[in-house]
Amino acid sequence: MYMPPQFNAKDRVHALAIMRSHPFASLISTDDDGLPYVTHLPLHLEERGEQLVLLGHVAKPNSHWRYLQSRPPAVVTFLGPHSYLSPRVYPDVARVPSWNYLAVHCTVQATLIEDPEGKDALLKILIGDHEPAYVAQWNGLPREFQLKMLAGIVGFELKVTDFQCKLKLNQHRPEAFARMREIYAAGGEDDRALGEWMDRLSLRAPAEPGAAS
Repeated sequence: MYMPPQFNAKDRVHALAIMRSHPFASLISTDDDGLPYVTHLPLHLEERGEQLVLLGHVAKPNSHWRYLQSRPPAVVTFLGPHSYLSPRVYPDVARVPSWNYLAVHCTVQATLIEDPEGKDALLKILIGDHEPAYVAQWNGLPREFQLKMLAGIVGFELKVTDFQCKLKLNQHRPEAFARMREIYAAGGEDDRALGEWMDRLSLRAPAEPGAAS
């Protein structure tokens, strides 16, 4: 993705935080006509030492798994909080609107999970992310029904071979920080989350001339 240096977050901790707090991702492959094919889906992030792995599944009628099988390299994107940025944040009027956002793009290598035991384990991991109490209900279902459900999906493991993390929070315009923080604090969920990221990155308005240090 387009990456001005001031927005390029090199710290992997930031990328992991976005991927875990916003797990509903976009998986992008190339279809048989050479066009991008996109599936929106939740993914589970695992750290295996230094290796990052994403786990997920699609419905069997979704041809995406066939594209992963024949062309394993793919891209996964995660979009974190985002919000409109008004020119009102600047002390002067010769400004234009913009948009602040957090995003992670991963280059991945796919391996399919097609055996029932592997898919069952995968489902339990995903259930654990979103509704752990459902595991007991799933385990109590008749095995015949479980196998029927498992036959209707194809799982996959996506090994992350590279990633980019973009934190666009107007870092190059510190004169806007004080007003941005004020607007974000009074806004919706995404606005407040961006304000928290400003705090996390210690983005502060410059001190007034003559202020005590």
